Amino acid sequence: MSLNSVKQLLKMITDCRSFDRVLRGVNIVSASPGKVVCEMRVDEEHTNRGGTLHGGCTATLVDVISTVAIMNTERGLPGVSVDMNITYMTAGKMGKDILITAEVLKGGRTLAFATVDITDKATGKLIAQGRHTKHLGSG
Repeated sequence: MSLNSVKQLLKMITDCRSFDRVLRGVNIVSASPGKVVCEMRVDEEHTNRGGTLHGGCTATLVDVISTVAIMNTERGLPGVSVDMNITYMTAGKMGKDILITAEVLKGGRTLAFATVDITDKATGKLIAQGRHTKHLGSG
């Protein structure tokens, strides 16, 4: 997919009334087959009571951005989640820009495996790392 096509895909996912709308502030910086790099400012709507990036928002970033990376492969299928885990390393602070880098580790016949790094854009410090496995169907 072209960069513009990947941007349109993310817009289609987030331009809704459902939960994914929380990611409307995500901007795609670059895309190549099986890899997507995005940025987002951590705004109040993304935070917990402590004023830092909410763990649920982090999980949503891992889910959605890895799905976009998986769809940006030859198969082009979103699949359904079968496993997702996130390791939280440090707090993402409100008002800071973060980078979200999703990369497909392997796309098989029925499963796709992706990793997502969420880092502080200014410092490069790792905020969280996620892994996502999706079932792509039989075939």
